[in-house]
Amino acid sequence: MSVEVLSGKVFLLVTGASRGIGRQIAITFGSLLEEGSRILLLARNKNALQEVAKSILSKAKVCTISTDLSKTTLTEFKEFLSESLNGTTPDAFDRMVLVHNVGSLGDMSQTVNEILDVNIWRNLFDLNFSIPAVLNAVVMNTFANKSIKKTVINITSLYAIQAGIGSAQYSSVKAAREMYFKVFALENPDVNVLNYAPGPVDTDMFAMVCEKLVDAETKKLFNEMREKKTVLTTEQTVNRLVEILKEQKYNSADHVDYYDKL
Repeated sequence: MSVEVLSGKVFLLVTGASRGIGRQIAITFGSLLEEGSRILLLARNKNALQEVAKSILSKAKVCTISTDLSKTTLTEFKEFLSESLNGTTPDAFDRMVLVHNVGSLGDMSQTVNEILDVNIWRNLFDLNFSIPAVLNAVVMNTFANKSIKKTVINITSLYAIQAGIGSAQYSSVKAAREMYFKVFALENPDVNVLNYAPGPVDTDMFAMVCEKLVDAETKKLFNEMREKKTVLTTEQTVNRLVEILKEQKYNSADHVDYYDKL
C-alpha cells in the first residue's frame, strides 16, 4: 500500500513500541518504509523491542532503545535521537513521522474522591503528558528544516472527549494531551497532526479495564465485547490508521476515531 506520509526516506519514531498498538504501528508503518529510512523504537522492554525490530519487513535501519518514558530526561532524548541518526543527519530525510503511543490508564477502580495521593497524579501526567510534550519539542527542534515534511500522530481515546465513571485519571491526561497537540498544530501549521482514537482494542490495557473498571455497566459491556469477539485487533485499528493517513480527509489536529466515516 502506498501512503504518502510514509514515502521517500522517512525517520519514524514510535513510543511504547514493545507491545499492543505501538508494536503493531512499528511493524505496519516500518514495513512500508523505503531503503534509507530510519526507525527509532522506545519502550521499557528491551527484548520485546528487539523482537518487534525483527518483524519489520523493510530495509529501514531500526534502532531500539530501552527506557522508562515516565522518567526520561531532555538530555536522554537528545542522546537517543543522536544514536538513531548515527552516520546520517536529520536533513537527509524527506519526512519525519512521530507516533506518541506511550500511555497508561491510571487506576480505573477508583472514583475521583478516592484519589488522594498527589504523587499518583504527578506520575500519571509525567508519563502521559509532560514527557511526550518534551519529546515532541526535541524531535521538532531536531528536524527543524522546513523542507522535511512532518507528521505527528497522537494515540488518544474516546475518553479524551467523553467522560466515564472511573475514567478521571485516564480522561484527564488524554484530554490534556489532545489539547496540547491542537495548540501545537496552530503554532506549527506546516506539520500534519492527527489525534487518533483507536477504538476498543484487544490489548493488555483493555483487559485491565475489563477487570478493574469501577463502572459496572461499562465493565459488563466491555466484557461482552471480549466474549463475543467484537473487540478490535491491533491489526484492524492500525490498518484503519493507515487508511486515514492515506486518504488525508481530516484537518490537522482533528480527533478521528476508528469508527468515524471521513
